[in-house]
Amino acid sequence: MLLDTAAFQERLGALPLTNYKAGETVLFTGSTSGRLVILKTGKVSVVKDDIQIAEVAQPGAVFGELSALLDQPHEADVFALEASQFHVADAKTLLKEDPIALLHVAAVLARRLDNANRALIELKSQLQAGLSSSEIGRMLKRIETLLSSHSPVISD
Repeated sequence: MLLDTAAFQERLGALPLTNYKAGETVLFTGSTSGRLVILKTGKVSVVKDDIQIAEVAQPGAVFGELSALLDQPHEADVFALEASQFHVADAKTLLKEDPIALLHVAAVLARRLDNANRALIELKSQLQAGLSSSEIGRMLKRIETLLSSHSPVISD
């Protein structure tokens, strides 16, 4: 794998840290913060259209990457569920000037897409085999979770 997790972790050490208390909003839907926030410690909830799509407690999880890469407002709220600490970076600067950070974000997105593709193929296969509506609902929830996963890439 091209990803150098140790080098990315080293880069994170140079970024400023921001703390959030339980209940505080880290990123707001519709805002354009221009930031990437990378979870150091704590736990957050990702909510889109009043539906919680993920709970994330994995150090290294990246938030704000789609907004930065697509140059659009954030499409979900991120709330601290407990006291949480984040590395914070100006997204455009970090992604333009740091190829290791850019590769890390690309790998996170590639893993998310690969997992979702696998789940979609599994769903199509099960639909052809006569999957029940409750099983379809569970599978769709799994795909939703995979697409919204903010976990860092773990080497195969």
